[in-house]
Amino acid sequence: MEFSCSVSSFFDLGTEAVVLFCEKGEQSTGEIMGKIDLLTDGTISEMYQSGEFVGSLGSEIMLRRVPEMAAGRVILAGVGKKDKITMDVYRRVAGRIGKLARRHKLKTVSFYYDGPETNPVSSAIVEGFALGSYRFLDYKTDEDAGKDEIELLSVVVPQKGKLRQAEAGLARGGIISDAVTHCRDLVGTPGNDLYPESFAKHAQTLAKTFNFDCKVLNPSEIKKENMGALIAVGKGSEKTPRFVILKYNGGKPNAKPVVLIGKGITFDAGGISLKPGLNMGEMKGDMTGAAVVLMTLVTAARLQAKVNLVALMPLAENMPAGNATRPGDIVTSRAGHTIEVINTDAEGRLILADALDYANTFDPQAVIDIATLTGAAVYILGYEGAPFIGTNQKLNDNLRTAADRTGERIWELPLWDEFCDLMKSPIADLKNSAGKTAGTLAAAGFLKKFTGDWPWAHIDIAYCDVEPKGRPYIPVGPTGIGVRLLVDLVTNWKKV
Repeated sequence: MEFSCSVSSFFDLGTEAVVLFCEKGEQSTGEIMGKIDLLTDGTISEMYQSGEFVGSLGSEIMLRRVPEMAAGRVILAGVGKKDKITMDVYRRVAGRIGKLARRHKLKTVSFYYDGPETNPVSSAIVEGFALGSYRFLDYKTDEDAGKDEIELLSVVVPQKGKLRQAEAGLARGGIISDAVTHCRDLVGTPGNDLYPESFAKHAQTLAKTFNFDCKVLNPSEIKKENMGALIAVGKGSEKTPRFVILKYNGGKPNAKPVVLIGKGITFDAGGISLKPGLNMGEMKGDMTGAAVVLMTLVTAARLQAKVNLVALMPLAENMPAGNATRPGDIVTSRAGHTIEVINTDAEGRLILADALDYANTFDPQAVIDIATLTGAAVYILGYEGAPFIGTNQKLNDNLRTAADRTGERIWELPLWDEFCDLMKSPIADLKNSAGKTAGTLAAAGFLKKFTGDWPWAHIDIAYCDVEPKGRPYIPVGPTGIGVRLLVDLVTNWKKV
């Protein structure tokens, strides 16, 4: 899909369809709506009077062959009450229009905007439209697959003075939507094609393309780093672990980096504590956290973010085998802590433990990890958002602000000492599972044991990483949640 910006009057737009945002009201308002009403012999007034269309959020009306219109169709898109309109409203509306455009086999669509926030609205339009019309077709062999893809999305403003703002917003939105769709593609790739070694090589390719550093530790180097927890998780698979270190330096030379850590289990069978077979295929997506931090680094580089970043991707495949780690085994982490393995399916916290300890080598100003960590997360926020735990109020506030701007919802939970105590073992320093009690918070309590004297936040995206029903700009399947959140956080970074 190509993106473009232009200056034009509404009635001269020549794309197959042109979209006009409509606020909720009792009657049609505005010069453009008034003229459309006149050209259609009162159609707009009739719709508002009957209640068929009043500009409610989530409603659209398509008008065909409006006289004196260059475009073949006019789409009136409701954005709701004026005082309730946010950037995420524009994303949601654009996402719905993306689906509508595909259903009607439209190839070119324009959004007309004549408001005060041209830059962020343009970005939101592109994000919503591109993400809403996303499909994963890499493994489709049908010749007709993808033939209904939309070719051109344009943002149109009425005055030349707003064109530069629209172009800047469109460029940012295009880069961000590229990152999310790439993340979704990675999550959708099956485990026979995406495994620790191939994932690491892909990270190297992206680093070379977008000019940031990438170092990959192989199994022998991982062993030299004493990453016993990561090694334990990957023991049962013929696909050996990797540990990827990404660096982007956009800030001051001596500024401490922000470290991002993403869980990278490329397939999670549960190990000896084997998962049920039903829906196990979805466990190819247990590397979503790693994909999120990878695409955050890519996007930071493309947007030239003024911050120094490090991303750590511990990668492993968790499989059952004769040499796999057993329940009851005790392993030693990089930090030197011994861990009793109660459940081999509580593997994510093990690989994150070694990554959190490794973060100390960068003397970070803050560390944020993101992971599909606990099944218990679904009982907290369902599929609607991600619980998070943080040790620094400024960092927590910055995350919430980023969540508000991006519409990627997170909710802070407490980390009381009692949750940390749940993870104590009678025969080792720690155990990797305390059962069902406060599962999400107990896992965070385990991770806290491996954090240093720096601000830390842990985001659990289990379940909200996959959309079961479909939303305006999130189709059924991988959501890519976390990319837009972390990109907003690091591109607007405030010291903590």
